[in-house]
Amino acid sequence: MKKVLVSLATASASLALGVSAPAMAQSTDTSFTGPYVEAIAGYDINKAGSSIDDRVSATARDKADGFLYGVGAGYDYDFGKVVLGAQGEFTDSTAKTRFDNGDPENFGLGNVNAKRDLYVGARAGFKAAPSTLLYVKGGYTNARFGVLGTDGTNSSRINLDADGWRLGAGVEQKFGTNTFAKLEYRYSNYSKAEADFRDDVPDSDRFNVDLDRHQVVAAVGYRF
Repeated sequence: MKKVLVSLATASASLALGVSAPAMAQSTDTSFTGPYVEAIAGYDINKAGSSIDDRVSATARDKADGFLYGVGAGYDYDFGKVVLGAQGEFTDSTAKTRFDNGDPENFGLGNVNAKRDLYVGARAGFKAAPSTLLYVKGGYTNARFGVLGTDGTNSSRINLDADGWRLGAGVEQKFGTNTFAKLEYRYSNYSKAEADFRDDVPDSDRFNVDLDRHQVVAAVGYRF
């Protein structure tokens, strides 16, 4: 009888360990592999590039800033200490031209408000700790700006679609198995653009621009 009880106790202990071990591994999972979605918010600054002198007065600011918000998605693969992945974003912004005593702070374009921004790119990072990833990123961005134009008599608003590139760096922290948070800085430069007119007027030919964009963003997300 004692041998039977000992055997049952041993079997029960083995079964308990077998069940708890995967559960413990799941709760302390530090892998960054898999698809994810995230919500993004932060500070957006739009300025003329280095080739543009847009200051209309000694006191005018030369930037349009505001609140950035949007969503992102991507897929990462964890190679151990190194993580590689692809990602995309759709964001919008409240940044717009301000006025200083009637003069527009125009950052090279005139009366402008920032609109949607599309981004697709890649990132590479290394683990500073099992659940902490430091990373850099880069890719293509297409930004839309609403521009109010005038010939001195009539005014009309058009959309300006600008193509450019983006570089950034940040830190990602895992919380539990699936949730994470990010803090990131990124710089974008736009060098080509086209004007999208209303009332079935064809888009303009592409022309050169020089626009800089600085963003500091935070994100929270879920990895599947």
